[in-house]
Amino acid sequence: MDKFRVLVVDDEEDFLETIVKRLRDRGLETHGVLSGEKALQFLEGQDTDVVVLDVRMPGMDGIETLKEIKKRKPGIEVIMLTGHASVESGIQGMQLGAFDYVMKPVPLDELLDKMRQAYERKVIQEEQL
Repeated sequence: MDKFRVLVVDDEEDFLETIVKRLRDRGLETHGVLSGEKALQFLEGQDTDVVVLDVRMPGMDGIETLKEIKKRKPGIEVIMLTGHASVESGIQGMQLGAFDYVMKPVPLDELLDKMRQAYERKVIQEEQL
């Protein structure tokens, strides 16, 4: 698999630590933050290819964070994580520019496949510029 850079954004600390560790174990350069605000700060200073973004977070939720990411860094692909929230939030995210959405808990292989597809789309779009 191509090496690509991933940011995971989720306010559930245990979930965040686990998914970041598992992605790193698969050889991906992965970082995790606990809020939408922290995600935007991180993206200002770090090149990132794919963001895995929880829909439901206190403060700036996933939909607001997605809008800001797409405004500031339109080339980054975003995969929405829907848990307690409904599928409608995932669909809304896609209408706002998210690559796709997955339901929590998501099997790691399924998430990796989505991330790989999102990264491939990012590469193709960059080549067309």
